[in-house]
Amino acid sequence: MPDARQPSSSRPRIALAIGDAAGVGPELAARLLADKEVTAAAEIIVIGDKRVLDRGAKVAGVTLDTDRAKLDDVIPASLSKPLLLDLGHLDPDSIPVGEISKGGGGFALENFKTAIALAMAGEVGAVTFTPFNKAAMRLAHPSYEDEVVFTAEMLGFDGTASEFNVLPTLWNARVTSHVPLSGVAPLITEERILQGLRLTDAAMRAAGFSPPRIAVAGLNPHAGDGGNFGQEEIRVIAPTVEKAKREGIVCDGPFPSDTVFVRARKGEYDGVLTMYHDQGQIAMKLIGFDKGVTLLGGMPFPILTPAHGSAYDIAGKGVANPGASHHALLLAARMAVPRTAEAGATFRSRRAALKH
Repeated sequence: MPDARQPSSSRPRIALAIGDAAGVGPELAARLLADKEVTAAAEIIVIGDKRVLDRGAKVAGVTLDTDRAKLDDVIPASLSKPLLLDLGHLDPDSIPVGEISKGGGGFALENFKTAIALAMAGEVGAVTFTPFNKAAMRLAHPSYEDEVVFTAEMLGFDGTASEFNVLPTLWNARVTSHVPLSGVAPLITEERILQGLRLTDAAMRAAGFSPPRIAVAGLNPHAGDGGNFGQEEIRVIAPTVEKAKREGIVCDGPFPSDTVFVRARKGEYDGVLTMYHDQGQIAMKLIGFDKGVTLLGGMPFPILTPAHGSAYDIAGKGVANPGASHHALLLAARMAVPRTAEAGATFRSRRAALKH
């Protein structure tokens, strides 16, 4: 393998971590590496185990043409084809397809940690991964909560980050995320809403919107119906929307949550800020389940994955739809930050900086 030099390729470089080995992740990764539109848009470093990727390619019915490296190898400045970083850490025959296992979760975590290390070192400008299974991840790492918390802990990041759900022409952000519905209302504050609008504006601008038009959903039925069904819209949401406008954010609302996505789909808005998880998730998955992408926005570099899960019920059958994974990679290529890799550094030294 050639010596490393300063980055010279005009294509952004992206890390692709293979997700749960028992799910559809390996076959989706193989399809992406065989997708000429994807490989033309970005240099890809795929992270996993060659045996797992080979099984994924067999299931997907594709032939792969990749280079291969080990953990301590120095990465060339330019890649003419996808590069497999082979960690050699999982025999696929030890993981039953379609079943939750500690081994499957550990495999995915090691791949993800390595991808994050590459991004920390400036070797890649974005991180993507095929679907994880949270139950398997918790078997391997019991304190695992979600990707946002895990990544922030690894990076020592104490800034503002959030999940976005992204379709090709519509974005969804949320003020609260993985909290019980009974706990949502007290969290609907000016600070959180303004934080959500600022982050949404910044993330969408990074993806090419200039400026993004954001619709803000209400919390209560019919956006409170003038106070008949709740006061949050009057006391908190509407005044915060006006404050965000004064900052230069293009936003309107609050709108009733049962019609706000109708308006956005008609082209009136590019994104919708919802107050809680399912208020947006249900709408987005109904609109485009096979194309939905989850973006971890606000981190020092973009992190993206298909919005669907590991799909154990169809794993190994070769029928997994690659649409969402395809969209995730192309969006990552648009959002990737510039590389700043230093010659001679090794993956092992980069990973040593991680907290996990």
